[in-house]
Amino acid sequence: MNGRNYIILEIIPTAIDEKRGEIVQLSALKLNGLILKDRFDYRLNPKKIFNQDIEKMICYDRDSFKYVNYSSKIIKEFKKWIEDYDLLIIDNLYTRNYLKEIPNKKESIFSYLNMTFTDDVIERMINKYHLEPSNHIVDLLYEALIHESNHK
Repeated sequence: MNGRNYIILEIIPTAIDEKRGEIVQLSALKLNGLILKDRFDYRLNPKKIFNQDIEKMICYDRDSFKYVNYSSKIIKEFKKWIEDYDLLIIDNLYTRNYLKEIPNKKESIFSYLNMTFTDDVIERMINKYHLEPSNHIVDLLYEALIHESNHK
């Protein structure tokens, strides 16, 4: 990871299929090696979210996010922000679906953590690296990368 430019990210959508859903939150960290260069925290305007369970899931840290009225705006801003950086993603079906129009190289972040993706991977990662639970999954991923790098 030393000297490498990459982005780690988390997407929270309303549906697995991007044609039927919206991105309600996209959080990402721009890194050079393990040095944090910038962060990207966008959410869909709460008035545009019609699923109460999803609204409850993203009700934390409201002042930390930029709000827009369309998930297409989130993707448009994200495309500009990521430049040509590689994307280290949570390799689930919906993340790949929502990012399929982005040409940047995409690979699973969990391969760098010597883990495989499962439904409980975040919980397993927290336990493996003794992390404090957080709503900010990208921050947990970043901390796990730091721990993994320090133990090589």
